[in-house]
Amino acid sequence: MLETLTQHITNRLGKLPDNIDLVLPHFEAVITKRGDLLLQPGEVCKHVYFIVEGCLQVFVTDKNGNESTREFYIEDQWATDIFGFQNQIPSAEYIRCTEPCKLLRIHYESFQKLANVVPQFAAIYKQILEVSYNNTVYRVNTLTSMDALERIKWMMENKPKIMARLSSKLIASYLGISAETLTRLKSKI
Repeated sequence: MLETLTQHITNRLGKLPDNIDLVLPHFEAVITKRGDLLLQPGEVCKHVYFIVEGCLQVFVTDKNGNESTREFYIEDQWATDIFGFQNQIPSAEYIRCTEPCKLLRIHYESFQKLANVVPQFAAIYKQILEVSYNNTVYRVNTLTSMDALERIKWMMENKPKIMARLSSKLIASYLGISAETLTRLKSKI
């Protein structure tokens, strides 16, 4: 699994960094089952996950237990509760495996140490923050201005891998509509 992370780092930086041997030992392999929770509200987020295989859902629930998905993360992406991780405060989010996963995780202390000692690692951390911020802003500014049918079409065009992999219930929680509405409107496309 470390080969996948090495390739990811090389792709992000344009070359293999000289100090990669300082970075890789800080990552721990984690194998999960579908439905496993990596984080629950009230827990302090101690890890950032690099996804080798599988899909992670980052979501919150309302007082009635309805899920609202912030994002799905798949292979070659990083996932965490950015705010909780960065500030080491209790999380408001869940992180759940929607499929069996092969992950590499790094602990907060190791992550901070590497970000301070290895400039290339700090650059990757900056990219993780930028991607998370951009996804959130895009979702708020774009998806919320679309009607349900437009959201479904957007998802089909922009996230076809997610559409093919996940249940209607999960996709609906991302789009902010009911699973029934998703099923009904998909048949019209």
